[in-house]
Amino acid sequence: MSQLCFYRRQAAVNYAHQWAYSRNPAYADFQDMGGDCTNFASQCLYAGIGLMNFTPIFGWYYRSLRDRAPAWTGVSYFFQFVTRAQQTPGPVAELAELKDCLPGDFIQLSFDGQNYTHTLIIVETDYPASLETTLVAAHTNNVDYRPLSRYSYKNIRFLHVLGGYC
Repeated sequence: MSQLCFYRRQAAVNYAHQWAYSRNPAYADFQDMGGDCTNFASQCLYAGIGLMNFTPIFGWYYRSLRDRAPAWTGVSYFFQFVTRAQQTPGPVAELAELKDCLPGDFIQLSFDGQNYTHTLIIVETDYPASLETTLVAAHTNNVDYRPLSRYSYKNIRFLHVLGGYC
C-alpha cells in the first residue's frame, strides 16, 4: 500500500492567485487549443503536491507541449486520474459535496448536461459553503476570486483532494 503524502492547499491557492491572469512560461498555453483551464488546474495541483505520475498515457505529468499525459490538460482525463482506485504515484481526490470542499479543491462544470468541459480551483470558501461564498480561479476565461454563483452550468462536480500517493 502506498503512503499518502500531504497536499499543501495554500501553495496551490497561492499559485492560482499568482498565475490567474497570466501564464507561467514553464508551461504551454492551451488557450487556443481547446482551453487552458485543466492545464492551469494541474499546475495549481502540482504546486501543492509536488508529485507527477510519468506513466505513459494513463499518468499525470507535464514535461513539454508534446510530452504530457492527457490527464494534465483534459477535463475528463484529469477526473479519471485523480479519482482512480489504484494507489499509483500522484495526487488523489474523491467526489464530494460543496460543503466538504476547501481551498485547493477543484470543481468541474458541464455546460451541456453531459460533458464536463471546465475545471476550476477553489481559492476561498466560507462556512457554511454556498455558491455565493465559494470563490474560484480559472484559466480560459481568466478569473480569480470569482463567486461560483456567477457561472451558468447544467451539472457540477466537486473534487476534494486527499493528498498524493508517494
